[in-house]
Amino acid sequence: MKVTDVLVHCLENEGVEYVFGIVGTETLDLADSLSKSNKIQFINVRHEQGAAFMADVYGRLSKKVGVCLSTLGPGATNLLTGISSAQLDHSPVVALIGQAGVGRHHEESHQYLDIVKVFEPATKWSTQIIESEAVPAIIRKAFKIAKMEKPGTVAITLPENFAAQMISKKPLPVTPLPECVPVNEELQTAKSLIQKHLKPLIILGNGVIRQEAVAELQTFIHILQSPVIHSFMAKGVLAKENPVNFFTFGFNQNDLTLAGIKEADLLIVIGFDFVEKLPKDWNEKKLPVLHIDTLPAEINEYYPIESELVGNIKKTLQLLNRAELPAKSWVPTGNLQEKIKAAYQINKNETDLTPLPFTIENVLHCIENLTSENTIVISDVGAHKVSIARTYQPKMPNRLIISNGLASMGIAIPGAIGAKLACPNDPVICITGDGGALMNFAEIETAKRLGLSFIIIVLNDSMLKLEVQQMNKRFGNNYGVTFQNPDFVQLAASFGIKGVQANNLGEFENILKGTLQTLEDIALINVCLQD
Repeated sequence: MKVTDVLVHCLENEGVEYVFGIVGTETLDLADSLSKSNKIQFINVRHEQGAAFMADVYGRLSKKVGVCLSTLGPGATNLLTGISSAQLDHSPVVALIGQAGVGRHHEESHQYLDIVKVFEPATKWSTQIIESEAVPAIIRKAFKIAKMEKPGTVAITLPENFAAQMISKKPLPVTPLPECVPVNEELQTAKSLIQKHLKPLIILGNGVIRQEAVAELQTFIHILQSPVIHSFMAKGVLAKENPVNFFTFGFNQNDLTLAGIKEADLLIVIGFDFVEKLPKDWNEKKLPVLHIDTLPAEINEYYPIESELVGNIKKTLQLLNRAELPAKSWVPTGNLQEKIKAAYQINKNETDLTPLPFTIENVLHCIENLTSENTIVISDVGAHKVSIARTYQPKMPNRLIISNGLASMGIAIPGAIGAKLACPNDPVICITGDGGALMNFAEIETAKRLGLSFIIIVLNDSMLKLEVQQMNKRFGNNYGVTFQNPDFVQLAASFGIKGVQANNLGEFENILKGTLQTLEDIALINVCLQD
């Protein structure tokens, strides 16, 4: 078989269902090999960045490795933003990248870049195939690295002169990832630490969801009865009504949860990634930390470790839950939980009989009230992301997808494609600003071609709102952050999907309710909010 045939067999061996990408001259052999696969569907997209975003969200939700494909030069660099985003959000993704034949790597050459070096800062491993016989070992290693904690991205470059070479190799066996748990001495130290302190506070990160440790964590929280706060990407672990839920932290302004942190005497930090918020922004008192995660803690003066429990989070929490921990029930002063609910507008005002204003918070209440618990909401990046992180309360973990590492605009529409392919039976809603929407709007054609159904909510205000707010606050005016938009309803129609204008909250609620009941295609709701 030729190299690319073997490579595709290796992908099949890894359980790959989809490859998202664009074919170029250097990847024609790989496309030909993919066309013969009965297990893998190649999804040709409209921009390589979209392919990487699709692979990212698909990887997060499917618990498999997302795979994307590009050719050399500009095709590769177009992948880079999405690959970087997946790396910082710890999504397992493997990028396959075509490359010029090795005979012209030593000289200035058309469309040639050293792709391995370009991708090194954005991946866990960036490599080039320089020996065709090594393909099975490289693919197996790539998928293992991508899935190992903390998950991330791998880039594999295939020079075109190897693609059609004939080899007689087979895929290597897929073996389970190794798991470890803390030794008994470490567990006893952690138990003593909890016993010693009167006011522990629990901080949750996305590692809890990645490690499928939600049930064990809920038991741990029930035993301890201490206040709990979440990072943006960990929302949904606790029900909104849970009495110890003090909601989300990690905001640049008006982060009310910091008052609870300052009042604590021990921080129990579970599965938290520093990429979401550095400790200096939330632990200025340098409170002692019990670190529970898959990897040892990073060295940071604002993260003073008293004890570390390193290993599989699910199994670690199982051991802690059997350790007869004492309850550490306490409540931050000043009615903090109710202040957070009010400031973050977490609960809809059911007593006000006047028409509610058409704000992002009220839009989010409509979504929360009208959708089922398995609904996946994907947030693009912008001012609305902050509102979603504050206000929207998903009913289950991993049902709210927020890019909070690289925090890249443009993820929502291609991300909805990845989400729908990973979870075909679950409703998907993507919320995007007009800036992010037009970055990858062309992927609606991809979704339409695939026969997918989901809802796109475009927040249309002809500006980069977060930057407008920041510039007005600093300078009293703004510059370079406003623009003109097309008619999104007509633009949607040109793609063959339904576009509807919502002019007030009542209209939006009725449109969303009707669309959810009859959704068999892609629907776009254009929204012009009140300030």
